[in-house]
Amino acid sequence: MLDIQLCAAAVLGDTLSGGNLSTAFEEGFRRHPSLSPGERAAVREICYEGLRSLGLLEAQLGKLLLTPVRHAGLRSLLLVGLAQLQFTRAKPYAIVDHAVRAAERLGQPAARGLVNAVLRNFLRRQRDLGRDAWTTPEARHGFPAWWLGRLREQYPGEWEAVVAAQNRHPPMTLRVNRRRTTVAACLERLAQAGIEARWLGEAAVRIDPRPVSEVPGFAEGMVSVQDAGAQWAARLLDVADGQRILDACAAPGGKTGHLLEVAEADVVALDNDSARLGRVRENLDRLGLRAALSCGDAADPPSWWDGRPFQRILLDAPCSASGVARRQPDVRWNRRPSDLAKFAARQGELLDGVWQVLESSGKLLYATCSVFRDENESTVEAFLARHPDARAVAFPSGSPEGGRLRPDDDHDGFFYALLEKR
Repeated sequence: MLDIQLCAAAVLGDTLSGGNLSTAFEEGFRRHPSLSPGERAAVREICYEGLRSLGLLEAQLGKLLLTPVRHAGLRSLLLVGLAQLQFTRAKPYAIVDHAVRAAERLGQPAARGLVNAVLRNFLRRQRDLGRDAWTTPEARHGFPAWWLGRLREQYPGEWEAVVAAQNRHPPMTLRVNRRRTTVAACLERLAQAGIEARWLGEAAVRIDPRPVSEVPGFAEGMVSVQDAGAQWAARLLDVADGQRILDACAAPGGKTGHLLEVAEADVVALDNDSARLGRVRENLDRLGLRAALSCGDAADPPSWWDGRPFQRILLDAPCSASGVARRQPDVRWNRRPSDLAKFAARQGELLDGVWQVLESSGKLLYATCSVFRDENESTVEAFLARHPDARAVAFPSGSPEGGRLRPDDDHDGFFYALLEKR
């Protein structure tokens, strides 16, 4: 457990200093190469739960300390210990004992008594320091006050349900590759493997989370892992065989693969990161599908466009990731209100860029995994005001109302808008 705590503290510390959680995991596991797969999973559990409940942990630590802890690594270790005591099944005495030893490994032997006192004091006062004891929004809801204020404003009757969904474990959803198999066959194969599954509609099948290596048919390209909300993109773009389709901001390629599963089309997968384009190719190879890969900035067509217009364009724009905060719990603490305007400006640039390569009467699907209006309706309204040759197209019956998918037990939060070039 000692290395688990040290690794988790390092990951948490790197993330809270503004780093990306995925990158922090990679660096943490590089520093602790002896961790087994099970121990790495434990590190992930501690960090995910710790970040979802960071407001609570920090409030508890503030009550348990007489003076602030200035050593960043030691403070992260205390947060890890509090997270373990509340959100894992590890024995409390083992958590405390190993945390005391971990303090020495951090070069803080004088803090052994402090770590022991703080964690044991929490165990004595746990009932009085639980989530229900706090009135601050960060401690009660696990999100910054500004974030919660935006949700209250935009979802006045539903914001608490949105927050609750974002604090639960995310679902694991498969997308059945209907070029290779059927939903019925997939469900049967899962049942034979002893995996409970639930069909969510179209090609989406939900199962209990597990490594992809344990998912029947994944390696053979029969299924992919893709949130049910993300699977709406290929359905809403209204694609057909023979069309030329641009998947802008394509990496890591989940939506690219889905487009090719839906239609026999000429797809160009564009991304401005050559390394991430490699992941697109890996995903397509696993699925047995082919697309033209192009590296370039979607906002600057002259740098990559060959002059042939597209009948359909999918723009899955970079955003705050506020709709997937349960999968990326670091974003709730590392985002700032001013970031939304920056994302909206970039989204506008991307829309203006790809609009140039869309043929007349063609359609563009704008998509984000954000729940904030700044990046969604406001961005689309501003685009329509700049482009009189654009009009918003209503989605068919049964589609997400207003293009919005609020996070719930079955899917993350997404926004979609379909635009037609007149």
